[in-house]
Amino acid sequence: MTTYLLRDVSPLGEGRTDVLLANGVIAAMGEHLTAPDDAVVIDGRSLVLLPGLVDLHTHLREPGREDAETIVTGTRAAALGGFTAVHAMANTTPTQDTAGVVEQVWRLGRQAGWTDVFPVGAVTVGLEGERLAELGAMAESAARVRVFSDDGKCVHDPVVMRRALEYVKAFDGVIAQHAQEPRLTAGAQMHEGVVSAELGLAGWPAVAEEAIIARDVLLAEHVGSRLHVCHLSTAGSVEIIRWAKSRGIDVTAEVTPHHLVLTDELARGYDPLFKVNPPLRTQRDVEAVREGLADGTIDIVATDHAPHPREDKDCEWAAAAFGMTGLETALSVVQETMVDTGRMTWTDVARVLSTTPARIGRVEGHGRPIAVGEPANLTLVDPDVRRVINPEQQATKSVNSPFRGRELSGCVVATFLRGRATVLDGSSCDEDVVVAR
Repeated sequence: MTTYLLRDVSPLGEGRTDVLLANGVIAAMGEHLTAPDDAVVIDGRSLVLLPGLVDLHTHLREPGREDAETIVTGTRAAALGGFTAVHAMANTTPTQDTAGVVEQVWRLGRQAGWTDVFPVGAVTVGLEGERLAELGAMAESAARVRVFSDDGKCVHDPVVMRRALEYVKAFDGVIAQHAQEPRLTAGAQMHEGVVSAELGLAGWPAVAEEAIIARDVLLAEHVGSRLHVCHLSTAGSVEIIRWAKSRGIDVTAEVTPHHLVLTDELARGYDPLFKVNPPLRTQRDVEAVREGLADGTIDIVATDHAPHPREDKDCEWAAAAFGMTGLETALSVVQETMVDTGRMTWTDVARVLSTTPARIGRVEGHGRPIAVGEPANLTLVDPDVRRVINPEQQATKSVNSPFRGRELSGCVVATFLRGRATVLDGSSCDEDVVVAR
């Protein structure tokens, strides 16, 4: 395995030091380190060193929708975005609702080698919301599933949701809820508000999200289980999570990069790139989720990377699929909206994009401190670069990025998975990509 000397880098944006990576771990840290003659030396004078990013919410589409994404293309995109671990959502075909399917996804992730892949198990059979899936079998499988979600659909039946919360307590699992009351959002095309009324598009009211979150935090308190709220998007949802945490309820929440910056005003052009579930909300909601992320009410940023083939977005708004890509732009959006504005530090970025998602997912070896002896799952970022986003040049198989043509801050220079470079000089390391285990 190649030895790397990261010369004069800034861990978490504080101070400068040399970092030696050898044998899959951080072997040494300090000033003026001496490296072996065959070591690759990286000049890090302008770079910030972060623990490898962990995404709790990624759609890799395989098996079943390889026309949109594969585990290889999706995890390569993740590595280019600074991620060393991703959680693959269950809405594949077949659904990840059995031990056999989650093990297939896990093994394909190992073979791809760009990041670690942790399958998310379905809560209910076929995501139909009626019968619990094989939660225990998935937890005991080689994939060791700890996060369960019907994402794309809501576990809307309160009895089923209660049973799921009770069941996962046995193996310290967590239910990640897609908070959407289906009866309040039937036929919905975008956020319900002034813009939807003017455009004549069926609206999705904020209360459809908030009502499910309110119900579920009370259920989690009642049964004493862990609840995670996916892609929180409204000011009211932030307040409910804040209230639940004040009561000591074991709830965590995520916000997507696109909900940190984009609003429903973008729907005025009827461009399906901006059609997403949950929908883009108002500027007031954007400000609320930024505040919630900054003060710790919202625990993490998760991409909800949702690739689609061109034909699913290159059509009229009503016929278009919901979803946006996000793995290769997430860190830049967080930097621009939270770090560059002074709301957060790079230490906070490590918390919301690495340490806390790893803790919620019960992931070992990721989200660890940058310290001697720790696994060398790391990301090097140049925060001073400005780049224009061109989806055609990204590694993801799909091009439905809402940031097309937009200039964003920061760029991932290198990503290391257990000391092996998956990205160097901002490009994928294509040779010898399979990780030895």
